[in-house]
Amino acid sequence: MMKAVLFDLDGTLLPMDNDEFVEAYMALLCKKISAYGYDPRALSKAMWTGIQVMFRNDGTRTNDACFWEGFVSVLGTEALKDMDKFELFYEQYFDSLQSSCGCNPLAKETIDYLKGREIKIALATNPVFPVIAVQKRIRWAGLDPNDFQVITTYETERFCKPTEGYYSSIADRLGVSPSECLMVGNDVDDDMPARKIGMDVFLLTDHLINRKNADISSFPHGSFSDLLSYLKGI
Repeated sequence: MMKAVLFDLDGTLLPMDNDEFVEAYMALLCKKISAYGYDPRALSKAMWTGIQVMFRNDGTRTNDACFWEGFVSVLGTEALKDMDKFELFYEQYFDSLQSSCGCNPLAKETIDYLKGREIKIALATNPVFPVIAVQKRIRWAGLDPNDFQVITTYETERFCKPTEGYYSSIADRLGVSPSECLMVGNDVDDDMPARKIGMDVFLLTDHLINRKNADISSFPHGSFSDLLSYLKGI
């Protein structure tokens, strides 16, 4: 029996071209933070280094601790004095990136359908952003953070996609077994590995990411309207 549905965010609940969004995000962040005296190229390198350290997290620390470890390895520990500048960036400037995303009303319809049937819902976005950025992107999608029992952010998580630890920790927090979960996402490499721990999966193809041209016929897949029909048929 399905007791919980995990949703990816970028390209799933929130329509976007991931590469375009990341490029716009990094350009805006480096522009605003470099105003405090940082070389933009060094700042970009520090950001990507921090992200890479998060992806290598073995579960011993939260992802935010990993990020800042990688960040200061490039710019030095003196950069920690400006951590509040990043919070300010998300408060004041991050919303301008909403224009690079869309909004699919079927996302809210689907979430409301599941809530009406008392299905637990998790936002299973790769936890490389702080909570303020994740909550803003949820709202861009026409949703509310309170729609979700679990939201993965870099402050709370100790793994990234596509590790088994990431998916099993969400099931644990929801209080369900992996076999009682459905993972919905648009990325073959990041989202479909949830199947390895016993979760059912649905591959959303509206903004499909399939870097290796994998055969997707083994996954239930389709558009958002197909997903809603699939859920109603379970």
